[in-house]
Amino acid sequence: MTQASAAIECTDSFLDDALAVAREAAAAAARIISGYYRDGVEAMLKPDATPVTQADIEAETAIRTVLRRAFPQHAIHGEEQGRDGEGDILWLVDPLDGTKSFVRRNPIFSTQIALMVRGELVLGVSGASEYGETAWARRGGGAFIDGTRVHVADTNDIARAVVSTGNLKSLARGSRWPALGALLCEANRGRGYGDFLHYHLLAAGSVDVVIESDVNILDIAALAVIVREAGGTFTDLDGAELTLDTRSVLAAVPALHGAVSPRFHGWNDVQAA
Repeated sequence: MTQASAAIECTDSFLDDALAVAREAAAAAARIISGYYRDGVEAMLKPDATPVTQADIEAETAIRTVLRRAFPQHAIHGEEQGRDGEGDILWLVDPLDGTKSFVRRNPIFSTQIALMVRGELVLGVSGASEYGETAWARRGGGAFIDGTRVHVADTNDIARAVVSTGNLKSLARGSRWPALGALLCEANRGRGYGDFLHYHLLAAGSVDVVIESDVNILDIAALAVIVREAGGTFTDLDGAELTLDTRSVLAAVPALHGAVSPRFHGWNDVQAA
């Protein structure tokens, strides 16, 4: 059986092997990123006005090298080098999500690697090298942070919930800003942990609801698998399943997702400047 056919069947054995490769790729990226974080690096602006550094570029190259060596027939879509290859098996790679934090020596940035098979996200690795934490999961295998299995909280009342938000600039311009304000008034606590961190906290039971706007699927694909395998629910703000075009997130413990989701239906994504 070829690697490609085994991957399409998506057996537990294949997923275990692919997860091991993804973790190896994340570790390779971490070694590069840590060196630049220690020594400092300047950011350049891409055509879309977002920042990129040499660390981003070299880390993605390292990830692609590891993935290509193990799975030469798989397609890869990376933040810095775009898409390479076609087919039903697609790796989604953001080598350094949180470049703005990285260049300002804020450790809240991460490497995100996910695998999508025929449109379904089946595994993810979220490596936060300078924060000192790595999360991973594969379909049906549970979610782990640094080797410890994690699970979302059993919170079932918004009045007891911790709500974390991210990328609020575009949400503030949209029609659902009042809905977010009302939710935060009802919740026990509102926080803005952002980036990978609030998803790790959700998976570990420390946060109950995460709301974000103006996201890219490369930012959240791995995190979606981790949250789901920890027992959480992960959709966009309209309650729809994730696709390559997803632009918003509502991730929550199951008992609260259903209560929160209708408040945001019909929300129009407005790109932040």
